[in-house]
Amino acid sequence: MKTKNDYLNAFGVSLEQMQALVGEGLRSGGHWCDLFFEDTSYSELMLRDGEVSAGGSHIDYGCGIRVLCGEKTGYAYSESTSYPALLAAARSASSISVAAKSLTINQKSPYAFRQNPEGITPHSPDNKALERHFYPMREDWREADAARFVPVLRKLESRIRAKDSSVHKVIAMLSAQVSDIMMYNSLGELTTDTRPVGSISVTVIFVRGDRTEMNNASRSFRAGVEMISDALLEELATNVTVGMDERFEARRPKGGKMPVVMAAGASGILLHEAMGHAFEADFNRKGQSIFADKMGKKVASKGINILDDATIPGNRGSLNIDDEGVPGQKTYMVQDGILTSYLHDRISAAYYNVDPTGNGRRESFRYNPIPRMRCTYMESGNDGSVEDLIAGVKKGIFVDQFSNGEVKIGEGDFTFYVKSGRLIENGRLTMPVKDINIVGNGPKALADIVAVASDLKIDDSTWTCGKEQSALVSCGIPSVLVNKLTVGGD
Repeated sequence: MKTKNDYLNAFGVSLEQMQALVGEGLRSGGHWCDLFFEDTSYSELMLRDGEVSAGGSHIDYGCGIRVLCGEKTGYAYSESTSYPALLAAARSASSISVAAKSLTINQKSPYAFRQNPEGITPHSPDNKALERHFYPMREDWREADAARFVPVLRKLESRIRAKDSSVHKVIAMLSAQVSDIMMYNSLGELTTDTRPVGSISVTVIFVRGDRTEMNNASRSFRAGVEMISDALLEELATNVTVGMDERFEARRPKGGKMPVVMAAGASGILLHEAMGHAFEADFNRKGQSIFADKMGKKVASKGINILDDATIPGNRGSLNIDDEGVPGQKTYMVQDGILTSYLHDRISAAYYNVDPTGNGRRESFRYNPIPRMRCTYMESGNDGSVEDLIAGVKKGIFVDQFSNGEVKIGEGDFTFYVKSGRLIENGRLTMPVKDINIVGNGPKALADIVAVASDLKIDDSTWTCGKEQSALVSCGIPSVLVNKLTVGGD
C-alpha cells in the first residue's frame, strides 16, 4: 500500500509547497482553497466481427486548484505539477474568485470551513485519519499486459454464440482505469486515494427471419485484474441472451394509467434519475428541486428508506474519500418515509450548517466538485417477493429493465423507455411488451409506492451519470409496486 510520501513524490510537490499554494490562493480574500492532484491511466480493448481489432491507452495528469470567496468559485488547473505552473493556477483561481466585487453573498451561508492561511498546520504524510479501504486492488491494471485480455473477449463471444443461434454480431469491450489522487486544503488536510475501475460490456445483435433485436449487458467494479473470472464471463453471456424469445414476441400494449411493478436491480435507474438528483443539495440550495422545502417532511410511505452509499466493497460508485477529501459514508436521504438529508459537498454543507456527506465529486482535475450521487438505492421492504407484488395487481405492467429517460429536476417529471417487460393480468405475467414509455412525477411516484419486496439488488452495470460532468455511479432497488403511472402504448 502506498504511503502519503509516495503520492507526494509521484506528483513532485512537498507539504510546504502545497501550504504556500493555499496561502497564495487565499491572499486576495478567499475563504477556502483546495488542491486536487490526479494521475489516471486508461486502457481499453474492443472485439468486433470476431476479432480484437481496436484498443488504446492514455494518461491524464494534472492538478486543479479551487478558491472560494463567499459564494463565488474560482477554479484553474494545470497539466503540469511543477511549482511555477501550480503557482500560476493558484493566482488565477484567486483572481477569478474575487473578480465580482459586487457579488451579494447570501448571509445565511456561514461558510464554516473557512481558514486563514496563517492557521494552516500541515498534516504528517503518514497521517491515516481519513483513509478508507473499500476497494483494495490485488493486481494493478497498469502492470498487466493487454495481450492477456484478448482471449478473455474471445471466450466471452464464444459463450454468447453458444447460448443463442440467432446471434448475428457481438461487440465486446474491456476497459480499465486506475487513478492516483492526492488532495490538500486550507484546513491542512492531506488525503490520498488510489481508485481502480474495471469494466466489461457487450452488445449483441440478434436476427431471426426479417426481425432484428439488440441487447446489451455490462459489469463494472472498483477492483483490479482479479475481477475477471469464468463466472463473470458466464454471467454476462447469460444476461445478454436470456429473454430474447420474449423480446422477439413482444408487442406494444394498450396504454393508460395503471399499476407498475418494477423489478429489483436495474430499475434503480429510475430512482437515481427521477428522485436521486432532486436530493442533491445544490439543486435544493438554489431552490430548483421539488424537495427544496420538504426537509423533515413525509415524502414516501412509512417503512421506505432511500440512501446513497459510498461504502459498498468493490462497488463502482464507492469512494474511500470524495473529491474534496471527505470520508466515504452511507447517507440516508429518506428514513421511514421522512426526508432526513440532502447529498452535500462542502459548499452546501456550510450553507445548511451540517456536515458534508462525502458527495463532492468531479470528472477530473479539470472540473470543480459538485454534489453527485454514488450508489443510490432503496432498502428492502417487508411485502414479500416480487411474485407477491404481481399477484396483487389485476391489470398493469411489470418492468424488468429501463433504458434511457428524461427528467425535469425542478418539477420532478420523468419519462423512461421500457427495455423489457410484461403485462400483468389478474395477478399473472402474460404478454411480453415493447415500445412503451413510463411517464410520471418523481415525488408523486415515490409517494405512490404501496409495496416494497424483500429482494434488494444492486445493479453492477457500467452506469455513468452526466450531470454537467461524468461520474461513475451505481444503483439498485428491491421490486416495488407503484400504485399508478402513465404507460404510453396504443
